[in-house]
Amino acid sequence: MQSVSSHPSFRFLRTQQIHSLNVEVQEFEHIATGAKHYHIAAERDENVFLVAFRTVPEDSTGVAHILEHTALCGSERYPVRDPFFMMTRRSLNTFMNAFTSSDWTAYPFASQNRKDFFNLLDVYMDAAFFSRLDPLDFAQEGHRVEFAEAGNADSDLVYKGVVFNEMKGAMSSPVSTLWQTLTRYLFPTTTYHHNSGGEPSCIPDLSYEQLKEFYRSHYHPSNAVFMTFGDIDAQELQRRFEELALHKFQRSEHEIHVEDEKRYFAPLRVEEAYALDQEDLSGQTHHVLGWLLPKSIDLDELMQAHLLSRVLLDNSSSPLRGALESCDLGSAPSPLCGLEDSNREMSFMCGLEGSDPEHAAAFEQLVLDTLEQVARDGVPQDMVEAQLHQLELSQREITGDSYPFGLQLILGALSAGIHRGDPLAALNVDSALEKLREAIKDRDYIPSLIRRWLLDNPHRVRLTLRPDNELAVRRDAAEAEKLAAIKAAMSDEEKAEVIDLASKLEARQMQSDDESILPRVTLEDVPTEMHLPKGEPMNLPKLDGTWYSAGTNGLVYQQVILDLPTMTDDEQELMPLYTHCLTELGCGERDYRQNQAYQSQITGGFSAYTSVRGRPDNEQDVTGYLVMSGKALAVNRDALADLMLETLDGARFDETKRIREIVAQMRSRREQSITGQGHSMAMLAACAGFAPSAQLAHNARGLEGVRRIKALDKSLDQAEALDQLSQRLIALHRKLQGAPRRFLMVGEDEYREALTKAVEQRWVDMSVAEGFKAFTLPQTRKGVSQAWLTSTQVNFCAKAFPTVTVDHADAAPLTVLGEFLRNNYLHRAIREQGGAYGAGASQDSGDAVFRFFSYRDPRIGGTLDDFDASARWIRETEIDPLKLEEAVLGVISSIDKPGSPAGEAKQTYHASLFGRTPEQRQKFRQEILGVGIDDLKRVAQLYLKPENASVAVVTSSKGAAELPESFARIEI
Repeated sequence: MQSVSSHPSFRFLRTQQIHSLNVEVQEFEHIATGAKHYHIAAERDENVFLVAFRTVPEDSTGVAHILEHTALCGSERYPVRDPFFMMTRRSLNTFMNAFTSSDWTAYPFASQNRKDFFNLLDVYMDAAFFSRLDPLDFAQEGHRVEFAEAGNADSDLVYKGVVFNEMKGAMSSPVSTLWQTLTRYLFPTTTYHHNSGGEPSCIPDLSYEQLKEFYRSHYHPSNAVFMTFGDIDAQELQRRFEELALHKFQRSEHEIHVEDEKRYFAPLRVEEAYALDQEDLSGQTHHVLGWLLPKSIDLDELMQAHLLSRVLLDNSSSPLRGALESCDLGSAPSPLCGLEDSNREMSFMCGLEGSDPEHAAAFEQLVLDTLEQVARDGVPQDMVEAQLHQLELSQREITGDSYPFGLQLILGALSAGIHRGDPLAALNVDSALEKLREAIKDRDYIPSLIRRWLLDNPHRVRLTLRPDNELAVRRDAAEAEKLAAIKAAMSDEEKAEVIDLASKLEARQMQSDDESILPRVTLEDVPTEMHLPKGEPMNLPKLDGTWYSAGTNGLVYQQVILDLPTMTDDEQELMPLYTHCLTELGCGERDYRQNQAYQSQITGGFSAYTSVRGRPDNEQDVTGYLVMSGKALAVNRDALADLMLETLDGARFDETKRIREIVAQMRSRREQSITGQGHSMAMLAACAGFAPSAQLAHNARGLEGVRRIKALDKSLDQAEALDQLSQRLIALHRKLQGAPRRFLMVGEDEYREALTKAVEQRWVDMSVAEGFKAFTLPQTRKGVSQAWLTSTQVNFCAKAFPTVTVDHADAAPLTVLGEFLRNNYLHRAIREQGGAYGAGASQDSGDAVFRFFSYRDPRIGGTLDDFDASARWIRETEIDPLKLEEAVLGVISSIDKPGSPAGEAKQTYHASLFGRTPEQRQKFRQEILGVGIDDLKRVAQLYLKPENASVAVVTSSKGAAELPESFARIEI
């Protein structure tokens, strides 16, 4: 291990090599302020930075959340209106964001380009430590009142604000309401009692002065934790920290921390309500039990809690999940099942959804009886060992397909740093795993944890959250009444101030700042080529196999890819259920519980999905595949290969009771996804008529898919219907068993030969059905006007236009156009002025469509108008070449964004299956770099014609009332 150097302003404390992650973690302390710096040194060019502050709200006004937004709206060195969003388009970042958690606020970014990394560091450091906190930014991002009719003091007052509308959207989710309500009772005295994001009814209580005071007291280096990852030396990073900010501060004696929670002496049982806009409220109640556990900074207890949670709840073979799935008190286990370990004190939860209020006591008794039985009888030793195997595998796997790998490591250690624990230990869990490996040899180990932490723990809350179809009306009436009272108490002068504030805010939103003060990268900083892994044919007689060498840290990834056959409409509708059931049911002699237990023993995940796309030159000509995908430690590679073959050969679609449970669970998850993914679902609906694969996606995982799974769930109340469903699934499975297949393997070179033999030995004699006919879909190219109705306080809007596929010369300018419109028109018009949480536009060359969207939006009509106005604006506006370059940089950044080693290999292989070869992708990237201003204007004129638009919105019945009669109203 090499010696570690630090900047003179920092004190080196210790270092630790973590061989399982191939990194070295170094700890430093800033001498003057006491700020901690944890650096994860790794031979990776994607460097990550994060600064986090302990933020401990004492109410639900959302002060920490609104401050997170407002802090990024201008600083001392960068006094422009929106440096954060300006930098997103002047950068080659692979990640930029900010997070508000329950007791910390963090500002992370990542980049593969060093110049870009230090540019972003300059802006982030100034924003964090020297934010301007302009009152107009507080009004825009937090909350304000305006007159419903601009400038008309006789019209009603309304609340506006980005965070206000964001949290209205967030709290439209029953699961968010469930979580916030449970923690309010589970933590009666500490900061977790409050909604750190902000309760919509409380947000208007926050004053600008309170925001500034919270910033002054919390955003200080003494209250900060710096975390970095990558190949930039810690000393160089610290020099920048010192020069940019830290030299201006001295140590603060004010220590911010979370106190120990006061413990209950007896369990608490409560019932509350959530808003649900439908007549029939039966089967819509949630029940949850929550326990408060020990502190999360004790690594041994943290790992014990993770193991206990996995043993009890990981899969259907787990005793508590099995009991919840198979009982008749509800439709499915609650999304709030498992361990919450990010707070200072951990909590464990389990619950049921799809129930009724009168089942609360029976639910609680079911859980306690199950825990009593496990404490009395224990659990099979192989189950405990399997879950310990899962913990080891999750520690070893190199991720990075959603968040950068370095950021995932940082976030995994952040809670320990925030709570003044040991982030190094949180990353290096090998010793804790070894202790667990010894501890589980005692058969009473798991039972003793259950007795100590659950059965004998009186700090337990039973929450029943029932639906109320009048709550939203009462809530809206209370808000209107409050606003009416505010208006009634206003003097003429105060009304004039409201109008003046709106006018000033609009002028600020429209002003053009001097962006030249912000650092930037240029097209000269863009690498000439994108990095794509190269696959090689496997030496397999009679079989089509591809091998990718990748640094996977001892894991192997295996996929069996089957060509989809021609299907009837009924079979297509069955496919989402089929793929979900394929790995969730029994297999051969194993029933579903035994099979899931076996999967936990040998794999790190086993799933199935379908992939359907059009050709690069014709979106109407589709190809489809069924993919069985698994990963495992290399020692289990043969067992994983056996499992894949056994699953295709002997999946148990005769397990009707289990199929019934899966349908109910799928329905619950799909319904709950709407308020979080409403913009994606609205886009799927708007695009559905323009391409066969878009129609299929809408039917399978979009809003139509939600309707279909609900209808299926209702139909299965009849026993004959369930038997018929089983037979349909069996017939579909037989059809797929005879499909042509190919194989993808990803791993380190030392395992190539063994994996090749594993495929050959198992699959070479498997026959393919004669006369196989490949999957096709009917052509479609038509638009819709639809309003999809659900229970929501906000809206999600989408508008789509038919365009071209990726092989067309206009695909590149259309792709840049989406980024350009988002940067230069939609963000200002829909987020800043309209109050939506987000908005954007993009070209989808797979389905040959250009689509607009808005997210958690208080408006509908105004937003749809803004989509069209953006197209007119770009045609009529003189475009700054620098703005074009920013849009090109944004597209290139997304194209070049790295993933995990295995993820990049799989993505490259599957893109090639559909004709998007590395050569084609490189060619398209070059076309992006060559897009000009005239190209943008031309494609906007040619394709974004209002008469060709297809529109879909997700809204409430109240929101739909504002739409023209031409919109079809569809109940979700």
